[in-house]
Amino acid sequence: MQTPDYTAARLLDDALAGRAVPDLALAAGGSLRMVTDGVFDLLPAQAGASNTDVLLTVGIHGNETAPVEVVMAIIDDLLHGRLTLARRARVQLGNPDALRSGERYLDYDLNRLFDGRHAAQPDMREAAHARRLEQTATTFFSSSHGARLHLDLHTAIRGSLFEKFAIQPYLHERPTARARLGWLGQAGIEAVLLHSAPAATFSYFTSHRLGVDAYTLELGKARPFGHNDLSRFAGIDRALRALLGGADDGKADFDPALPLFRARYDLVKRSEAFRLNLADSVENFTPLAAGFVIAEDGEERWIAEGGGERILFPNPTVRPGLRAGIVVEPVTLD
Repeated sequence: MQTPDYTAARLLDDALAGRAVPDLALAAGGSLRMVTDGVFDLLPAQAGASNTDVLLTVGIHGNETAPVEVVMAIIDDLLHGRLTLARRARVQLGNPDALRSGERYLDYDLNRLFDGRHAAQPDMREAAHARRLEQTATTFFSSSHGARLHLDLHTAIRGSLFEKFAIQPYLHERPTARARLGWLGQAGIEAVLLHSAPAATFSYFTSHRLGVDAYTLELGKARPFGHNDLSRFAGIDRALRALLGGADDGKADFDPALPLFRARYDLVKRSEAFRLNLADSVENFTPLAAGFVIAEDGEERWIAEGGGERILFPNPTVRPGLRAGIVVEPVTLD
């Protein structure tokens, strides 16, 4: 195994170039091993010592680079003994092609191709990435014997009234894990959306199909490599280090002051006639006044009804058939 002259920066360069990454020893014990292109296992020195296995996904969108830099800095500290690994973890680079080009995606939004949706888009380059990520997540968690946690780390195109927020996928009949929400709050998450419908996102796949505690984390604005102020990611950086180092297990007391929202409905773009009546500068979680016509598509209109509704992920440039935004409203846990 190699380590001394091998850095996380070199690992990232090799991964994005499609080169093999050698098995690497972690200076304080344990190892890093390449599973397949863009997928790496972090294995503690004492196998089975952890009661929580952690899947970290970064770069699902190629223009969302800050989470990649955060995770690579953690890997560098593991490689060189500044952090000791206590938990089994797998790191996935979601879309290496798009990361290399600095584009959100090349053919199709990768985070709309999970839970088998990639089968309907076989010619899209992102379809192969969706299959790879589903397969490696499944194999990783199939050998877990304790708690299982998936964190899919993103940054957003738009600004947000809550700069850092999480999305809990639709759980069907499973209860919300309050202790996980408590941990997210301690990690600097300022609000949580409790989704109310199935989705084609990666966190929905791992939650629904694999029974994992899974969350999409939106951690700030999307910027190119080298242009991120990593001090703004100190909360998640600190929390991930504590989690991987065994100082906590990804659970904490739930703070009822943490703002929670639920999705009322998606704004689905039916045709090129779709019009979103919001300025490009409108931020995520912007309140919608009662009676405001949010969007129109031919004869279909979406009108705010009041009750604290807000807009999330407004994007009128998506392809017809895709979500152009989510209307959300406040909610409390029972």
